[in-house]
Amino acid sequence: MTPVEPGQGGDPAGIDPLLVATAAEAVLHAGAIQRNHFGKDVEVGKKGLIDLVTQVDLEVERWFRGMIRERFPSHAVLAEELDDQSGGTESPEYCWVFDPIDGTVNYAHGLPIFCASLALEIDGVPSVAAVYDPLREELFAAERGAGARLNGTPLQVSATPALVDAMLCTGFPYDVHETVAEVIGLFGAFVGEARAVRRLGSAALDLCYVAAGRFDGFWEQRLHPWDMAAGALLVAEAGGRVSTMAGTPFDSREGSIVATNGPLHEAMLATIARQRS
Repeated sequence: MTPVEPGQGGDPAGIDPLLVATAAEAVLHAGAIQRNHFGKDVEVGKKGLIDLVTQVDLEVERWFRGMIRERFPSHAVLAEELDDQSGGTESPEYCWVFDPIDGTVNYAHGLPIFCASLALEIDGVPSVAAVYDPLREELFAAERGAGARLNGTPLQVSATPALVDAMLCTGFPYDVHETVAEVIGLFGAFVGEARAVRRLGSAALDLCYVAAGRFDGFWEQRLHPWDMAAGALLVAEAGGRVSTMAGTPFDSREGSIVATNGPLHEAMLATIARQRS
């Protein structure tokens, strides 16, 4: 697929308004389902040692796949919980990348930091993004070349020029029990350089907060496309910069991400490189 280029999203893409409306409709409906079940007796299962799935993840994803199948039968869906049931081709022109609950562990524990995250790739290019936090009623949306918005208001990344003045965010991969030294080593390196480092438990919201200027930078590794596809486009369209942790152009299939306001990007990449050497 074509990566998200660093910086602004590029020229307006002339995207079908129905696709944009569908993205917003999907995450808003997903958020309503999440909110309806939140804090109640939710059935929780395990996909791994610390990787959880709830009945709400499955309910939301089944609903979403059904909507796309009915509305756009030739489109593909790449989502977290279920195999592709959309009828799309292996390399479709349109691919919806969906996380029914980003922050499932938070959700299962009753911690109110989670969202629904959706990106649409057109010919492999991330083109539409929508992320919805149902408890704060915040809808983050972006279109390639048309900017990023929060509840309709344009977003802009921060102007923080130095790591010592920055508030950063990260997440820990699900194999953290096997990679503690690596993960905590890099976390510690940034704690030693930044004003503050946070870990919220939802990569999609972390990226939205970079786009909104609430965080100045974010890094994480061993992520899936649905964790970061939408958020990466939001950051780029809000004027930020996005790459892999190796500094190569961002691609949601590559598994790692550094997303910043721009001025901090090279400094964050240098910290990562030193820690890995």
